[in-house]
Amino acid sequence: MQKLLEQVAQKLITEKKTIAVAESCTGGMLGKLLTDRPGSSEYFKGGVISYSNQIKIELLGVSKKVLEDFGAVSAEVAVMMAAGVKKVCKSDYALSVTGVAGPDGGSAEKPVGTFYLGLATPNGIETKKCFYPGTRDEVRISACKEALSFLYHS
Repeated sequence: MQKLLEQVAQKLITEKKTIAVAESCTGGMLGKLLTDRPGSSEYFKGGVISYSNQIKIELLGVSKKVLEDFGAVSAEVAVMMAAGVKKVCKSDYALSVTGVAGPDGGSAEKPVGTFYLGLATPNGIETKKCFYPGTRDEVRISACKEALSFLYHS
């Protein structure tokens, strides 16, 4: 993970780009990882831990209808979270994570370990669906690794 974090930091510094994060199931872990590196203020703008739908709606501009139609754990919500935090923080890139970390809350359609990533770039927004079953911590760590990799390879 440390090597990936350094690669992401170097990419952002080299490109003179900034990043913001909108997190649900990771509860701030992604922002923490991005700011563990000294000098991270050069590329990290900020983030929103949007655990509740109310925060997703009020701070990130996620549509209530989208939440009702697709659920908080969906590609559609991941897109709106990334777009919202990019706008709020005025960043070049934005990552969002929404998922089911467990141990409860899963369903047949979205079992524990399911998460969606949103990546807003200067050229648009991409999403990625992932499934990494495991403990709550394992799911959250996997979501952070996947998010960082998604950004690095964009």
